[in-house]
Amino acid sequence: ALWDEVKDKLKKSGLSLSGGQQQRLCIARALAIEPEVLLMDEPCSALDPIATQKIEELIHKLKEKYTIIIVTHNMQQAARVSDYTAFFYMGRIIEVGNTEDIFTKPREKQTEDYITGRFG
Repeated sequence: ALWDEVKDKLKKSGLSLSGGQQQRLCIARALAIEPEVLLMDEPCSALDPIATQKIEELIHKLKEKYTIIIVTHNMQQAARVSDYTAFFYMGRIIEVGNTEDIFTKPREKQTEDYITGRFG
């Protein structure tokens, strides 16, 4: 748990925490006001794979209680953590649906091209 990792650093600057610890602390602060919806913009950008895994595990736990909206360019992460996916391009919604369907049988060619890496 985050507390076990940071309890001895309470008098130090938040900058002394790792990137993953800083991100989990930001999420904890957001949860303190008990929101119905939690918005996350690239929650794992610039994090190493271990810190990313911890954030993703946290997201899986939190989505039992909260609606979570994540903006990410990481297709693998979107496939791992989301139940529903919306693909936007140039400010337009191209496709919305169940994540498994979007990633395995997209209806729109533009969606397929993006998730398979043909563009983007």
